[in-house]
Amino acid sequence: MKKLFLLLSLLVGMTKISAQSLSVAQQDSAFVRENYVKYQYQISMRDGVKLFTNVYVPKDASANNKYPIVMQRTCYDVAPYGKDDYPQMLYYSRHMMREKFIFVEQDVRGRWMSEGTWTNMTPHIANKKAKTDVDEASDTYDTIDWLVKNIPNNNGRVGQYGISYPGFYTIAGALCGHPALKASSPQAPVSDFFFDDFHHNGAFTIGYGLTFPVFGVQHPKPTTESWYDNLFPKRNTQDGFDWYKTQTPLKNLGANYKDNFFWQEHVDHPNYDEFWQKRSIIPHLKNIKNAPAIMVVGGWYDAEDLYGPLTIYKNVEKNNQNIYNTIVMGPFGHGDWARERGHHMHSNVYFGDSVATFFQRNIELKFFKHFLKGAGDGKSDLPEAYLFDTGKKQWQEFKEWPVKTAQKVNFYLSNSGKLTDKITSDGYSEFVSDPNKPVPYTEDNKQLFGFTPRAYMSEDQRFAGRRTDVLTFETDILTEDVTLGGEILAKLKVATTGTDADWFVKLVDVYPGDEQNTPFTPKHITLAGYQQMVRSEIMRSRFRNSFSKPEPLVPNQITDVTFRLQDVLHTFKKGHKIMIQVQSTVFPLFDINPQKFVDNIYKADASDFIKATHKVYNSSAIEVEILK
Repeated sequence: MKKLFLLLSLLVGMTKISAQSLSVAQQDSAFVRENYVKYQYQISMRDGVKLFTNVYVPKDASANNKYPIVMQRTCYDVAPYGKDDYPQMLYYSRHMMREKFIFVEQDVRGRWMSEGTWTNMTPHIANKKAKTDVDEASDTYDTIDWLVKNIPNNNGRVGQYGISYPGFYTIAGALCGHPALKASSPQAPVSDFFFDDFHHNGAFTIGYGLTFPVFGVQHPKPTTESWYDNLFPKRNTQDGFDWYKTQTPLKNLGANYKDNFFWQEHVDHPNYDEFWQKRSIIPHLKNIKNAPAIMVVGGWYDAEDLYGPLTIYKNVEKNNQNIYNTIVMGPFGHGDWARERGHHMHSNVYFGDSVATFFQRNIELKFFKHFLKGAGDGKSDLPEAYLFDTGKKQWQEFKEWPVKTAQKVNFYLSNSGKLTDKITSDGYSEFVSDPNKPVPYTEDNKQLFGFTPRAYMSEDQRFAGRRTDVLTFETDILTEDVTLGGEILAKLKVATTGTDADWFVKLVDVYPGDEQNTPFTPKHITLAGYQQMVRSEIMRSRFRNSFSKPEPLVPNQITDVTFRLQDVLHTFKKGHKIMIQVQSTVFPLFDINPQKFVDNIYKADASDFIKATHKVYNSSAIEVEILK
């Protein structure tokens, strides 16, 4: 499995290449060869470990025409590795490539052609005392220091970027303190594996079950060839739902990964203990020394890293004074701003044309040009928050995020099936959750065997809402537009006959019955009555009071379970309805909760899984922020 597969499937998905796009790709490839010279280096870090680095320098660089450096550090390989082999495109944006920078790509420790030992989410060492105290910040510092001193005709300014895991390396690199680092753009950055990617609020993302060979096997020595291709689980069916059922309990999935250190780390650390805590970059985003300008980028429909960009932006903003810190959130899935598709779709929903190009040309390029080639004084003509309203389908600019003047409103979950502005009675809604018959998270079977889940974040939810083990609550038809902009908080009051339970809450936009399809709506889809998921999140009851010290539920006792659904900017249009759906299983996106409290879910037996009756009381509320 090489970089091409990983970047296309993990970040932007596989699409057919049209004749026109092939022609553009050929032009890009020719531009790279005609305008850049490739160099390769093994750069020594302070502890002696050498990191493999490709450097592409514009041919017209000279003492009178110096260029800034734009760097990506990655665990996904920096192929092609041959000195005379050039990539089809530098960066992912032809706008950046044609603007011309010195582009640098580096394999991080223990990956591909770099030396050292691979660590997932390398713990940040705040107070380094010895040469052996190394982390991603120190490796970034050492790399930058070498580059500015050894690459001819650079202008002494460095920018860093990266999508997904490289986004983590970017925000970690922003802490390095090197004075040459002027601009940092962590994009879809991983920030904490207990809340991003492999877990959501502690619930295991079993939909990542096929990724463990990529992240849990050490490479024996620097190599240009994949060392994990033959370590993926055998599958005797093309039905992803059925296959993942055979991997439940989780010890069944673990049988595929007996020699996988990353899987064993999950088994050994089922709770948010010191192991996971020290791998979070969030606590270190305060009082950043020599801080670069930061532009955090994310997608509202990013199934992998939505927590990361929102949490990183807010913590940098809260804990640092006089720092240039902005956020961009578009109508994208994971990394989809990295590839222009023309008519921009997420799942079945059309959001406009050339949305990725708008970001690349009018936001990203402007950011890097200002801080690496321009005045660099922060007067970039970019707003604090450049956010896409996924209901109005247009970009909006904000001076702050969240908006302080937003009105907080509670939508209560009435057993009448209505979303109301006040508690109507002391009743409750109830359903039976059967671990043997979990609620599917998607109707699209194609994505079940994908490298990671993607399209479900804006899918039609009618298939789920019609099940008896999914509760639905909705407003009357809206008589005016309602814009939800900011944070969403689920404040559930629940009871169950079991001793543990998961709660998956969805915010849904219900289209009118006469909604017309767009010219780009897939033929098998009708938008009339479409129930578009806008936001969702899961919460495992055992972690309701502490992610590090789980507690069982007391059967039939009313209990508070409160958790965030992450931010949203979505206008529910006049004629639509706002819906909330509540369910317990969402498979095979997240693992199935046994519903009987066990010390370690990764070691649960089949006999631990029981049916349970769940109650959601009318006093449960979804707190939203409304923009006027």
